[in-house]
Amino acid sequence: MKDIILEELHKIEQVHNVKIIMAIESGSRAWGFASPDSDYDVRFIYVRNKEDYLKLEGIRDVIEWKLDEVLDINGWDVRKALQLIHKSNPTIFEWCASPIVYLQTPEFDVLKSALPKYFSPKKALYHYWHMAGTNYREYLKGEEVRIKKYFYVLRPLLAAQWILDKKVAPPMLFDELVAAELDKELLPELERLLEMKKTLPEMGMAPKVQVFNDYIEKMMPEIKKAAEQMEETETDWEFLDKLFLKFLESER
Repeated sequence: MKDIILEELHKIEQVHNVKIIMAIESGSRAWGFASPDSDYDVRFIYVRNKEDYLKLEGIRDVIEWKLDEVLDINGWDVRKALQLIHKSNPTIFEWCASPIVYLQTPEFDVLKSALPKYFSPKKALYHYWHMAGTNYREYLKGEEVRIKKYFYVLRPLLAAQWILDKKVAPPMLFDELVAAELDKELLPELERLLEMKKTLPEMGMAPKVQVFNDYIEKMMPEIKKAAEQMEETETDWEFLDKLFLKFLESER
């Protein structure tokens, strides 16, 4: 599958006349709890020719390439990526932390080196709190629930706890978050959930797990309160501006 993905990335470079500086897996496969029929969520960052950034009409900062039952491929312009790093957008931080890397360049290594300077614990906490709350309200309130959604709630809650404990961006792998942050008495029930998740299809339903609903109800207000009390960090543009110019001058 990696060869197929790399072939698609090469097509993108040819069709759109861009240089892809990184490509990673961003979904459940990168988190470590894919279902048997999970697709491949491939995300990439690309650089255009310098002249393209000077056009008065402007250019799109997203390439949406492929979406079918197997592949979901799209990417962001490096300018958009750097702007999101300045905002401490958790999505770009997760892309750069993915354990599954399809394509990596020296530019990607430089990009990752900028992340710690721009990480905002407050913004990240709100992001993960909102992600957990949305999935919990929409999918886990009934008697029969989509089992996969427990992981889409538990992972952001554990990521938020990681931030509170360590004051750094959380890892992508669910197992790493579990080992560091989940209450030990919940581990046996989590193992049972993981086994179900790996055997059920993406839309698989099962009775709700009350112990996790109780855990979620306990954690949500605690994380929100911590985010509200946290100071915001201030960042500048100078370093990212220099990176952007450096990327435009690099070999294509």
